[in-house]
Amino acid sequence: MTKAARVPPQSIAARVLTAVVVDGRYLDGALNDVRGEAGELAPLVQEMTYGVARRYFSLNALAAQLLKEPLKTRDEDLRLLLLTGLYQLREMRTPEARAVNETVEAAVTLGKPWARGMINACLRRHQRERARLEEALAHDQEARFDHPRWLLEQLRAAWPDDWEAIVAANNQRPPLWLRVNRQRTTRENVLARLAERQLQAQAVDTPDSALLIETPQPVEALPGFSDGLMSVQDAAAQFAAPLLDAQPGERVLDACAAPGGKSAHLLEHTPGLDLLALDVAPERVARIRDTLGRLGLTAGVRCADATRPDDWWDGRAFDRILLDAPCSASGVIRRHPDVKLRRQVADLARLQATQRTLLESVWPLLKPGGKLLYVTCSVLPDENERPISHFLEHHPDAREWPLRLPAGRARRHGLQLLPIDRLSSAVPAPVDGFYYAGLVKTHDP
Repeated sequence: MTKAARVPPQSIAARVLTAVVVDGRYLDGALNDVRGEAGELAPLVQEMTYGVARRYFSLNALAAQLLKEPLKTRDEDLRLLLLTGLYQLREMRTPEARAVNETVEAAVTLGKPWARGMINACLRRHQRERARLEEALAHDQEARFDHPRWLLEQLRAAWPDDWEAIVAANNQRPPLWLRVNRQRTTRENVLARLAERQLQAQAVDTPDSALLIETPQPVEALPGFSDGLMSVQDAAAQFAAPLLDAQPGERVLDACAAPGGKSAHLLEHTPGLDLLALDVAPERVARIRDTLGRLGLTAGVRCADATRPDDWWDGRAFDRILLDAPCSASGVIRRHPDVKLRRQVADLARLQATQRTLLESVWPLLKPGGKLLYVTCSVLPDENERPISHFLEHHPDAREWPLRLPAGRARRHGLQLLPIDRLSSAVPAPVDGFYYAGLVKTHDP
């Protein structure tokens, strides 16, 4: 029996990227679909796809210079294959001859052998003329900053003194932050176990569950991960549980809970909560259950739409509500570079409408004296302080409750962490961009 020919990782990467760019899939989901096919090449496919997403705009501008004429819409997979080859030549340590040859042959496995000569000519020309081609990128704003124009305009308007630093941070690889499950272990124990594996980590004072791994590792390599001793969660996201300040025995709603990281942290931080975790999508609800199961935690989990409480609410008011609202994800681009490819400026109005609807829908479920914590992973004011300002103007039964964090910037309402902010001068890695605002219900309307 002859051994099956190996599928070039470049062709798998091109198909994954096509699913993101053409079909609007999330990059991590599209990658999960091909992990079995990729086998031992899965880490290489991940590096290529995340790398192309991170450097998409400069790579695309290079491709436009190299192609004699634009490719047809039906050949988007070839354009993305070319970007994959260019990424290898620019950013990876793959020998150039191998990168070119494998990318050329990948056109065959995409069912387009006629494109071999075109891919070969483009990559060879980049090798010969790289300096001149790269110099031309300085005159293209999207290529220079590797961000879409609409997002650059939003960041420049929101953060005139910091937008270039934010953009540069977005283009970096993300740090690996862990959240220690304090129901099963301590940070000191986890630090000792990591040290036994020659893995160095740093703790911060606040949040007191967070550890920074100095050299990012696959989570499977972390001792105790599979046993539920820890989770991967950026330090900025770990402020939600302590800020919500729920007390044992209180009834808590996590209104947009998937994939379950903040629900799990609430239960780890405060044992004895009566927690209900909601999400509207069945596959995302399954992820909540998986997350809680791995960590040995228990909560009520329901597939339900938080904007339609008549379909699921039992009439018992909540002491605390965590509203981690859908948003542009503009604060976590470093971690999810496909945000730059999937999001469009037109999405912002739709997301803002959803945020306001969610606030209006869950507010009546809160007890007088109860607290709601509004959270996004956005750095755009239209998704953050402006919805809160609008809500306060129209709800006399609401007042803001002041929040305090060891980093970030006070806004008119709430606190903003940017992806350039650090929790301590001793800990070099920045946190993700997150926004937090607190509301207290003063009385029944």
